[in-house]
Amino acid sequence: MFQLPIDSLQAEFDQHVKHHHLVVKAETGSGKSTRLPLWAAKHGRVLVIEPRRIACTSLAEFLAEQSGEPIGNKIGYAIKLHAYFDENTEVVFVTPGVALRWFAEDKLASFDIVIVDEFHERRWDIDLLTAILKQENQHRLIVTSATLEGEKLAHYLNAHRLCSEGRCFPVSVTHRVIDSRHLPNKKGCENDVVKAVKEALEDEEGDILVFLPGRKEIAQCAQMLQHLDDVLVVKLHASVSDEERHRALTVQAQRKVVLATNVAETSLTIPNIRVVIDSGLERRTVQRNGRTALTLTNISKASAAQRMGRAGRVAEGTCIRLFGEHAPLELVTPPELHREELVEPMLAAACCGYRLSEQHFLDAVPEKSLNAALLCLQAMGALDDNGDVTEHGKKVYPLPIDALFADLVTRIPTKAEKEAMIDLAAALSVPAQLYQLQVGEAAEALEQEEPLGCDASLMIRLVRGEQLPAVIVDASVLEEAQGLAKQMRDVFELPQLEVASRYRRDQLTQAIAALHPELVFVRRERRRDALGNGSMEMVVGRNSRFPDKSEAALVLDSHSVPGRGVKQTLNLASVMMPISLDLIKTLELGEWHQGDTQYEDDTPLATMHLVYAGRTIFTEHQALQGEVAIQSIVDMIEQEMLLPGFAPLRKQQIQHWKIYNSLGLNTERVDKKVLDELCFSTWLTEQLATLGVEGVEDIELFEADDLPFEGIPEWQYNDFAEQYPLKLVLAELKLDVEYFVSRKLVHVIYTEGNRKGDPKRWELPRWAGWKVQYKKASRVVDVK
Repeated sequence: MFQLPIDSLQAEFDQHVKHHHLVVKAETGSGKSTRLPLWAAKHGRVLVIEPRRIACTSLAEFLAEQSGEPIGNKIGYAIKLHAYFDENTEVVFVTPGVALRWFAEDKLASFDIVIVDEFHERRWDIDLLTAILKQENQHRLIVTSATLEGEKLAHYLNAHRLCSEGRCFPVSVTHRVIDSRHLPNKKGCENDVVKAVKEALEDEEGDILVFLPGRKEIAQCAQMLQHLDDVLVVKLHASVSDEERHRALTVQAQRKVVLATNVAETSLTIPNIRVVIDSGLERRTVQRNGRTALTLTNISKASAAQRMGRAGRVAEGTCIRLFGEHAPLELVTPPELHREELVEPMLAAACCGYRLSEQHFLDAVPEKSLNAALLCLQAMGALDDNGDVTEHGKKVYPLPIDALFADLVTRIPTKAEKEAMIDLAAALSVPAQLYQLQVGEAAEALEQEEPLGCDASLMIRLVRGEQLPAVIVDASVLEEAQGLAKQMRDVFELPQLEVASRYRRDQLTQAIAALHPELVFVRRERRRDALGNGSMEMVVGRNSRFPDKSEAALVLDSHSVPGRGVKQTLNLASVMMPISLDLIKTLELGEWHQGDTQYEDDTPLATMHLVYAGRTIFTEHQALQGEVAIQSIVDMIEQEMLLPGFAPLRKQQIQHWKIYNSLGLNTERVDKKVLDELCFSTWLTEQLATLGVEGVEDIELFEADDLPFEGIPEWQYNDFAEQYPLKLVLAELKLDVEYFVSRKLVHVIYTEGNRKGDPKRWELPRWAGWKVQYKKASRVVDVK
């Protein structure tokens, strides 16, 4: 077997693994991902947790080939939808999601050693698994990291630390910018990359690995480079086909340019790479205003070092960085537990028998995110009031989809609609875009075929094997979605896709909206491209067919991108189901607000507005009965239509009561919040409800004295009102009076009058010890 840098650690590894957890710091190219599992297998059955599916399968297949046995015998793997192993397999590679589900089932009882590879990527599931395994302390734990946090990690795990060099050959680094502090170019990075690739093809030898932030940039660069002579351009990201992946990971007859996301930073071995071109960018999730937003951002220094290391595996290499040598990059990438919502981690922890809030992580988890996740899962019924997993939560967690979709799939009661939700959830849960839409005549044909503009209905039809005009389907993504749908149909013992039940779209939308009303959005009346649900706003994404004529929708998928401001988030709705405003009323969403009292044939009627997300959905008139009657009576009393003179007097008494308390004259303590919220309408509403008033005819039985305000003692009131008047009438001048007790300040405010000059101090009450100011419009002057 050929030698790798990490081979120098084998003796030390064998010595310490029997008695200690191990933290292995090894640079890219050291061979840690292929050697450590084989070394560990001498000491027991090994589970290797790889953060990425493509690395998981590639490493397992490579080691199986090296062993001379078929995949699944000595070396195997398990990822979503695919498993090649049995109880005799010595080394099993899995993704973190699979490992967590296995832990929830039997605490990984069939394994002796757990290797957590690429810990430095700081995925939430890797952090959670490491914390749980540390606390459980039933397995020998081997954690690998290629960054500088090895010492901190070793202290966290109370582990022995091993260090290995990585690159076999030196790598020269060049920076293609003038300013040494120049950050990566987020706009038009494709042009910079293509230019650098063409120059490298002329100036350098060997294959080229290009790091780009996402599939979009990879596709654009591939298109721009497709006409290069005798050069093979290959894409490498999580969703490429097996054939494309094989081309990327094997030596080809032609010179090769591999366009990759950060999936190629670690674990994967790409042979013959002599040049790395680093855009310095990645797509990363961040917390913005309490939501997880996907943002295009700069990589960390640790990631830059990882990328550079790919150039020195087979010979001296070159790393071309499209940013400055001293660009102010973060030292390491922040952990996902700090960057994302915690609903999935909290449910996973609960199903493993732990509370996320009580776990000891390498870096503490934000309290605000923990509270938000707990409220969400409790509202879903997945966690109880104590934060423990419920029976419903145990059903939701094992499903290979997000908790929200798993909750819907589990709780939708009717068989046909449950099938439809399963197929829709499968389409929504694949990592890549299922389809693209054409424009022009083909789009018109699709409009005829699917006139409602419902993205969800379209997805369900595609998963069920239908072909639709103007829809270009990604065959590999569709295959994965169909595999997910079949797997979940088996779990719920439902018919297979080929004989899927016909569902009613109206029943499906009603079931979804009833179970998760937060998914209901209505258009803004002025900004037609924006929709709200009362707590957040969405903009219709370019990929959605949501019709202009529709006023409301269920938003089933969205992504967030940074807005203009530092804290602004733009939420783009990508999968929408149009619904009627009637459904919002039927499900009793929103709140009824009482408006003006109208008269019809001398009969008073209350105007009621149904308001959802700040928009009036319906307006109707109701007879004055119960609470509606009381609100209308209060309005009529305030308008002096009933009990004339009553409202102004009681308002004055309430205002005086507030001043009285502020001056500290009340011997009985009154709660400040109660005092601040006290006003005429709330006080009178409470009084009328206590008296059992149900209609206008009832109020005609009362006189003003039957509704006294119990504030300042009656024997004190007249003197107090004279000392602290609320209105003043002077010669050709009427004033309102406002008191600021804490500042000993009085404002006399102009309301009407023809007087030219300001009021004089001698014209006003004594107000001893108070400063007095006259206010007219924006002008404020001291009264002397």
